Amino acid sequence: MTYEQILAFGLIAVMMAAFLWEKFRYDVVACVALVAAVSLGLLPAKDAFAGFSDDLVIIVGSALVVSAGVARSGVVDLAIKRFFPALSSLHGQMLLLLITVTVLSAFIKNIGALAIMMPVAFQFARRSNVPPSVFLMPMAFSALLGGLMTQIGTSPNIAVSRLRQELTGTPFTMFDFTPVGAMLALAGILFLIFFYWLVPRRENQNPSLQEALEASSFATEAHVPPQSPFVQKTLNQLLKTAQGEVTASAVLRGQTRLSPFPDILLHAEDIVLLEGPSDALDRIVSQAGLTLAVHEKPDMKRGDLSSIEAVIGRGSPLIGEKAKELALVHTYGVNLLAVSRQGKRIRERLGELTLRSGDVVLLQGLRQQMPSILTELGCLPLAEREILLGTSRNVLIPLAILVVAMGATALGIAPVAIAFFTAALAMVAFGVIPVSEVYRAVDGPILVMLAALIPVADTLRTSGGSDVIAGWLNAVAGGMPAWGAVAMILVTAMAVTPFLNNAATVLVMAPIAASFANGLGYKPEAFLMAVAIGAGCDFLTPIGHQCNTLVMGPGGYRFSDYPRLGLPLSILIILVSVPALLMVWPVT
Repeated sequence: MTYEQILAFGLIAVMMAAFLWEKFRYDVVACVALVAAVSLGLLPAKDAFAGFSDDLVIIVGSALVVSAGVARSGVVDLAIKRFFPALSSLHGQMLLLLITVTVLSAFIKNIGALAIMMPVAFQFARRSNVPPSVFLMPMAFSALLGGLMTQIGTSPNIAVSRLRQELTGTPFTMFDFTPVGAMLALAGILFLIFFYWLVPRRENQNPSLQEALEASSFATEAHVPPQSPFVQKTLNQLLKTAQGEVTASAVLRGQTRLSPFPDILLHAEDIVLLEGPSDALDRIVSQAGLTLAVHEKPDMKRGDLSSIEAVIGRGSPLIGEKAKELALVHTYGVNLLAVSRQGKRIRERLGELTLRSGDVVLLQGLRQQMPSILTELGCLPLAEREILLGTSRNVLIPLAILVVAMGATALGIAPVAIAFFTAALAMVAFGVIPVSEVYRAVDGPILVMLAALIPVADTLRTSGGSDVIAGWLNAVAGGMPAWGAVAMILVTAMAVTPFLNNAATVLVMAPIAASFANGLGYKPEAFLMAVAIGAGCDFLTPIGHQCNTLVMGPGGYRFSDYPRLGLPLSILIILVSVPALLMVWPVT
């Protein structure tokens, strides 16, 4: 090996060791590796930041925004309530998620299928009282398996098809990948169903303030307008939209206060006193077409509003006062949306509630004015909440955006990066997700890690390190039988793809595999398919495929978590792939 190749292999080895060590955050490790690659002369300075413009970064960031938009729209909750109202078994939830993601991934880009179903996983996790990490990694792996089933399912399949056309004049067709891909998907789903427990349950023993606030129970008032679909429906039917997370303390009808019996019929203009977590209140208000019993100032523009959780401090002018007497809207320009009182259930109307020191209030007002207002009110801000309580949301809009994006990618009208970037932009343009929440939805450290790693990984190719690997293969594979040669190509592609983009792995490995097959006197199809499978099946790291990267942050996974489930799954894929390939694509 040349000096440059030794440096490339050494840099990547040190970087991977640092990832596994987990002493430093992964984006910091990737950025240090990027600087080291430039300093060692492996990477020209002008190419150092090329990764920030790579499609992979755009795809991951856009998918996170689309996923957040779908979650906020309520379409996922409606689908769960309508089609799976009683699905509470963990195995049943897992099976539904894996099958859905796998099937969707066969016809749209696998990261798109994963992004669509991630909000469902979070709903199921809450329903089953398990951390989302139980579902997310198996879903990411099933998305990779589903992509193996069709030509458009994943980019390695497209690249292999084009290479076969260059070699033989005939490309692989849409469903040439299906026989072997379906076998692998079925075997993979069965494995994940029975061995999902290998995934670490990342329970945070020291929850942050933000996580603690998620468990806070707020009280609010919801008005039932005449156009609400829950007019003349029971209170129990209304509460079911929040899946048991929200309770009612009373129903106000005119001057009459009614007890919250489950079978009480709701009338237009009723006011329901609700209590529950803010996200559950958000869902019930949006899905039931309710509005909050608050009054906005005329100059408040929806796009400029911010919702802030704050604790009432000692000496606050709010202490001992009732909200209706304070006239917060007209005096301070803020709405009181909800109140949380630790250890107490609030039964009074918000306007009649006497505020105390230590109460957590959810205030809504103009973003730029909130800091000065909180100071004037003597409140300590705890967390900014981009909830849309009282905002009407059309679930058809995000659904239409997703359908158009998926159709554009499936039909080849637009690349996946363009399609999902446009979908993310449309989510913002149509008000599905606030502009301010876009930057929370985009996981900055993950995107920085990807952008830094792309040029670092490419040093393996530019230094000639990949050619060295090809030479080693040719030296080892001389007298191997057909199954051994196919297995070696498959394992090599699996080993290379964590360091290269999966499409780049195909571009590097497929010509090697084809010439290798010709040298042994075999047809190239099984070897090309083996490269596509290996490039599409990175189950060992969070960086080899964007699906794995997408769930890393939301699942709270560590770098070392992936091999725990991914290594036995990789072995299973190898054991199933080799005989399946030789059966479907004979080499002689």
